[in-house]
Amino acid sequence: MAKKKSHVPARLQPWIDARRKFRLSHAHVQMARELGLNPKKLGKLNNHRQEPWKLPLPDFIVKLYRKRFGKDPPDTVRSIEEMAAAKRAKTLAKEASKPCADAARRSARPQASG
Repeated sequence: MAKKKSHVPARLQPWIDARRKFRLSHAHVQMARELGLNPKKLGKLNNHRQEPWKLPLPDFIVKLYRKRFGKDPPDTVRSIEEMAAAKRAKTLAKEASKPCADAARRSARPQASG
């Protein structure tokens, strides 16, 4: 039986790929997103062991986050998949309530007699 894949928007997929490629935690990905880093450019920030002056990527992200926001990792850590699922549920709920709201507006609107 095939495993059912969760729907993730195309704009978030590079973050999932970067998380797997660079072995980042959900907290590191969230911090990098909040810092405005580009997931496609993380490779040049990563330490390749030939560059001993560079920090490992997870430590570098934490250092930047601490410098910019003045605190350790975010208060609540959510994975990309959780954020995508929450957004999808919100849009589905909004779509479900839309026909009810339209019907209520139509019935509340006074009929113009001409």
